[in-house]
Amino acid sequence: MKRFVFPFTAIVGQSDMKLSLILNAIDPRIGGVLIKGERGTAKSTAARALADLLPEQRCIKGCHFGCDPEDPMHFCDDCAEKYAEQEFEIITRKTPFVDLPLSATEDRIVGTLDFEKALTDGKKHFEPGLFARVNRGILYADEVNLLDDHVVDTLLDAAAMGINHVEREGISFTHPARFIMIGTMNPEEGDLRPQLLDRFAHSVEIHGETNPEERVKIVNRTLAFEQDPEAFCGSFSKQQQDLANRITEAQRNLHNVRYSSQDLYAIAELTTSFHVEGHRADIVILKTARALAAFENRDFITQNDISRAAALTLPHRIISGHGSDSAVKPEEIESKASKILENMPKSPEISSADNEEENDDKKKQMI
Repeated sequence: MKRFVFPFTAIVGQSDMKLSLILNAIDPRIGGVLIKGERGTAKSTAARALADLLPEQRCIKGCHFGCDPEDPMHFCDDCAEKYAEQEFEIITRKTPFVDLPLSATEDRIVGTLDFEKALTDGKKHFEPGLFARVNRGILYADEVNLLDDHVVDTLLDAAAMGINHVEREGISFTHPARFIMIGTMNPEEGDLRPQLLDRFAHSVEIHGETNPEERVKIVNRTLAFEQDPEAFCGSFSKQQQDLANRITEAQRNLHNVRYSSQDLYAIAELTTSFHVEGHRADIVILKTARALAAFENRDFITQNDISRAAALTLPHRIISGHGSDSAVKPEEIESKASKILENMPKSPEISSADNEEENDDKKKQMI
């Protein structure tokens, strides 16, 4: 029996949440998103809908990486692109979506090593965990604030490094673990420690719709989906395909998006003005701005991209009034960011060595 997922494009409102999810799909290296909100605001619906929206992953059966649709640790699409014109059997799979249970232990998440087989056969035998299943997919952690801190730290470390390293009693095993981390939580049930909160690239706070017309639309769409999910999904198929195509095209064009030293100085001025600690926010803002430009089919970033990226990146990294408990709202950040960037003087001259390094970075198109 076919399982239908509520269409991403059918979700009413919550534009910041949807934009953050789309940008993380375009560039998973951004670092994931934490979605804060009251119950019944489509947090989990949006996360599941994103996975259904993403294109199938492809590879060649029996490639030198050992890709296998049944083996999530070894599945890539590099070979499929490289040898597309040759006669090879192409295998596909849907983008993995893995739920993280609140009761999950560290061994279930990272996997375990079978010591008995290692001792008897002299070979390492790895029992895959959730990280293996979710490689190149989406890991969804509902009520992430209720997870043990060391579990959350393990999740964010793997998401940042793109690998999972397991070591037990001198025996180690490493495998790819690249995934988009999506965490959701209800702030009424407690918050994450600041050290863990900062590890999420984006933070979005969502609320129930207050416009009666929008609330009626939500009810009608939910009931229509429950009554006939196939027909309901079919009515949004064009919007879904159009958005999927935009994401795929943006993924291809991301490496072409340029940025200047002026853009970097603008981001630095912005984060400094908000008294943001560390440098993670600067990097996330730049990656987010580039993904925004790619999504809007541009090969350069603008001040507006930086302002919008800051509104997704900074809310959980700053508090109003330096000591006040109230968080700064995204719209306040975007407004202040726009004013700062408009009035920012021209960046200072940089040395020829810096110019050469910058140009080299542009050629590599990596950040």
